[in-house]
Amino acid sequence: MRSADIVIIGAGISGSVLAERYASIGKKVLVIEKRDHIAGNCYDYIDENGILVSKYGAHLFHTNEEDVWEYVNQFSDWYDWEHRVLAKVDEKLVPIPVNITTVNQLFGLELSSEKEMSEWLEANRLPIENPKDGREAVLNKVGNELYEKMFRHYTKKQWDKYPEELHASVLERIPVRNNFDDRYFSDKYQALPKNGYTQIFKNLLSNPNIDVLLNTDYFDIADELGSYEKLFYTGPIDRFFNFKHSLDEKLEYRSINFVSETVDAEFFQENSVVNYPGTEVDFTRIIEYKHFGNQKSDKTTIVREFTVDEGEPYYPVPNSRNQEIYNLYKEEADKLTDVYFVGRLANYKYFNMDQAFKNALDLFSSLEPQHKFDGTPKVSAQENI
Repeated sequence: MRSADIVIIGAGISGSVLAERYASIGKKVLVIEKRDHIAGNCYDYIDENGILVSKYGAHLFHTNEEDVWEYVNQFSDWYDWEHRVLAKVDEKLVPIPVNITTVNQLFGLELSSEKEMSEWLEANRLPIENPKDGREAVLNKVGNELYEKMFRHYTKKQWDKYPEELHASVLERIPVRNNFDDRYFSDKYQALPKNGYTQIFKNLLSNPNIDVLLNTDYFDIADELGSYEKLFYTGPIDRFFNFKHSLDEKLEYRSINFVSETVDAEFFQENSVVNYPGTEVDFTRIIEYKHFGNQKSDKTTIVREFTVDEGEPYYPVPNSRNQEIYNLYKEEADKLTDVYFVGRLANYKYFNMDQAFKNALDLFSSLEPQHKFDGTPKVSAQENI
């Protein structure tokens, strides 16, 4: 029989932040993780080529949230990284999000000002006041030609659904710029951890009040747990309730098949991330990790990403039917006492990294208002690294 004040299922962002917060106020915390490592989908490691790679796809930290930035800086030193992405379209490598350079390269134009780009967008978009799905959201922003070239088939590969089968919110969050800004994000803080993400999670979970069980499925040991004050669950919400509302139609999640390859060359591609929005290949993008942090190696590691239906769940699939099913589980969750569902899979909602940190910090503050994080460092990142 294991006992703890706080039980947390999952050692990713949400679980690790809550573990750190509760341990910092003297609570005994038990973290149960079914994988063989901490850090969730942020897990990274040095591969056989001496390159720091992420096991579950590239993670780029960016935020405008001052409290989140102050919090993560307790657990790592960071270096500035303004992420840029290229897409292979019509045999050209063009920047995304769509900006002046993208349009000039694809359509042989010479737009040179925000005014000209705004006029081009206005002339090509199909005005739709309240887009009802992803297709209408894109058409409202950029029109049909860019929709076909850059969005329609990429969305199908990513979600196994065409844009018209998804909520408008999925594609509305993709920015379109009327200038030459080719940064993927525009947040105030954009950075990567100097020693990788896994080190951050080691620091988050380093408090002696925290006990971590790896290679352990919570559902295999749930009956062995003693009493506790609170339980936080970060896995798929339907799994918690034994799929009781999914007998006819399950909540959908997308997974990713990562295919890694060593290339005997200094670099394989000119950028860290190159997307493939067309139908000529069935993968969505190639990541070359050597570009991150100016890493040195005689060889290079590339990873092709194929999104698939089966496997570890990564992305909730936002459409009306899935939302209806999730709402049934949410009703069940709301009936429970001292059990909290937190994170992308438990809330069936896509979170950026900073949103996941923010969500966990805000939940802790709401439950323990007297211990709300105030931005004051409790430890030195240098001491723990």
